[in-house]
Amino acid sequence: MSKDILSLEKKFGIEFRDKDLLQQAFVHRSYLNENPEFKLSNNERLEFLGDAVLELVTTRELFLKYPDKTEGELTSWRAALVNSRMLSQVAQELGLDDYLLLSRGETRETGKARNYILANTVEAFIGALYLDQGLEAADTFLKAHILSKLDYVLSHKLFEDAKSRFQEAAQAEAAITPVYKVISESGPDHAKRFLIGAYLGEDLAGEGEGDSKQEAEEQAAKHALQNKGWE
Repeated sequence: MSKDILSLEKKFGIEFRDKDLLQQAFVHRSYLNENPEFKLSNNERLEFLGDAVLELVTTRELFLKYPDKTEGELTSWRAALVNSRMLSQVAQELGLDDYLLLSRGETRETGKARNYILANTVEAFIGALYLDQGLEAADTFLKAHILSKLDYVLSHKLFEDAKSRFQEAAQAEAAITPVYKVISESGPDHAKRFLIGAYLGEDLAGEGEGDSKQEAEEQAAKHALQNKGWE
């Protein structure tokens, strides 16, 4: 058992009965490709379990705390709390990146690919915590590190997509409806990349890249919100 994993216990004030379970939460499948003799399996089954625990606890908390909200509203709030972007942010705040067991190739990956791995690792950790300590411990962890983000989600309207938030802000602040234009395309037909601009009149407010026009527009709107200070 690595010292790093034991230090993670101290950080969270949790002592795992099964140290292997804690370690397994951080084993990415790529690590086993390079280390086939490693005694533990990858974290994907724990991720599967943790995803269910996360959804249950979050759903229950929202249901009890907001009795006047509709199913649709609660569903959108929950999605904003448990999506991969939020989970990867939580992982970074908690420093979970330092404990990952990855292949040499994956270690060099950054950006979207690494964030996806981090989000899955959070779910795997939740699954391991639930198995080792029970639902109450998982509930305590989730309230402290994920459900505590709800006020931020609501105040910044993160339950709405960035394009909706940008349009609302642009109309309120500048009385203009944004438009999106393709700046450039690259790559072969089966793997296109789009660079799209979000415009307020002639003003290029933000740019975004993506594998689809929809993804690029969403990124452009997000950057426009940041550039304008409307986020």
